[in-house]
Amino acid sequence: MHVVILGNGIAGITAARFIRKLSDHDITVISAETDHFFSRTALMYIYMGHMRYEDTKPYEDWFWDKNRIKLLNAYIERIDFDAKTLFGSQGEELVYDKLLLATGSAPNKFGWPGQNLKGVSGLYSYQDLQNMEHFSEGLQRAVIVGGGLIGMEMAEMFHSRHIPVTFLVREDSYWNMVLPPEESAMANRHILENGIGLRLSTELKEIVDDGQGRACAVITNTGERIECGYVGLTAGVHPNIGFLKGTSLETGRGILANEYLETNIPDVYAAGDCVQLREPQPGRRPIEAVWYTGRMAGETAAYNICGHQVPYDPGIWFNSAKFIDIEYQVYGDLQAQPPENHVSIYWEHPDGRKSIRLVYDREEGHVLGFNLMGVRYRHEVCEKWIREKAHIEAVLQDLGIANFDPEFYKEYDDEVVRLYNQQSGRNLQLKKRRGLAGALRFLRNPLSA
Repeated sequence: MHVVILGNGIAGITAARFIRKLSDHDITVISAETDHFFSRTALMYIYMGHMRYEDTKPYEDWFWDKNRIKLLNAYIERIDFDAKTLFGSQGEELVYDKLLLATGSAPNKFGWPGQNLKGVSGLYSYQDLQNMEHFSEGLQRAVIVGGGLIGMEMAEMFHSRHIPVTFLVREDSYWNMVLPPEESAMANRHILENGIGLRLSTELKEIVDDGQGRACAVITNTGERIECGYVGLTAGVHPNIGFLKGTSLETGRGILANEYLETNIPDVYAAGDCVQLREPQPGRRPIEAVWYTGRMAGETAAYNICGHQVPYDPGIWFNSAKFIDIEYQVYGDLQAQPPENHVSIYWEHPDGRKSIRLVYDREEGHVLGFNLMGVRYRHEVCEKWIREKAHIEAVLQDLGIANFDPEFYKEYDDEVVRLYNQQSGRNLQLKKRRGLAGALRFLRNPLSA
């Protein structure tokens, strides 16, 4: 059997690896981006000089031949699902028995005048990185359109080379559709502390042509003109499925798939950023363009392609990133505009660069989520508390086991518990078990232990 995988990102490559573990099928991975799989999240570190491109490849180039995974650099323009054939831009034709679509994401564009000029791009592909590099020499200023994590990465990249940056953020506070108000305000402050310009409640109206097809300035909805030689479009991404529209494949915003990542066409599967789940699990979104969900979906697709029916289960929501040098982690159900039954304990360090937020149910008292800025908590511990609906007071008393690296950084459990006691009138005390040893004992035992 010949399995063809379209896309060599984390979803496609994970699927290829697991198909090889599970079977002796012929495997071909197709991509027009790069010859070999690389860590997309490391793009910024190549630009910043911390890594070389070859350092971002998790596997040596010989790995693919050794594991009998064929790599094909080609741009697929069309798929004939009836004939089970893919057609490339250079006349390539490839017949499959089973097909996995793992085509990833593409940056959003909203019809802005000048959005296709030279010196304008997102930050998703290796070609985007090359574009940034090409236009960075002698660059006097960059403008980044849109808030969020990709925009923050791009700002840090330019900032590392002392290139002035201005953010245009449509919302009245940075990423406030995701972050609660206090954490969003922290991000605002940190951006400004690093000398990065921040225009809140400001939208892009036009990108100005210098007369030779290159961006030279932007015009905002307030009428302000900002001179710049590069415009980063980071106003979100969408599933990269344009070439599949109008085919027999059912799509919405993404490729529609069931819990086994099967599409409406027999022997055609989908995984990663391009998927729109027909029935996502409670607390999860139909489309999730996140690295770890791509990895999990790739593994799940491999099992189903190989005849082992396994449902896709991404588990409890989590994500991690950083706002320049403030680390960010979120676990569970944490909303920027929470419902009435969600209650928060929010502690913030006086330096304004660290915070801990615990969210719990007002009636039942069980913990719902954690939001951390500049502080690390153990993923497995937080997930167990959420999954087993631990009471907020039990969580608070055991906060010491959640700290990821207490041997290197100060802990703030006492301050969080003290704040809860002030709010509730209780007199909780921290338990003695702490650190890695305490966390391991906790993870081995039920919550009642």
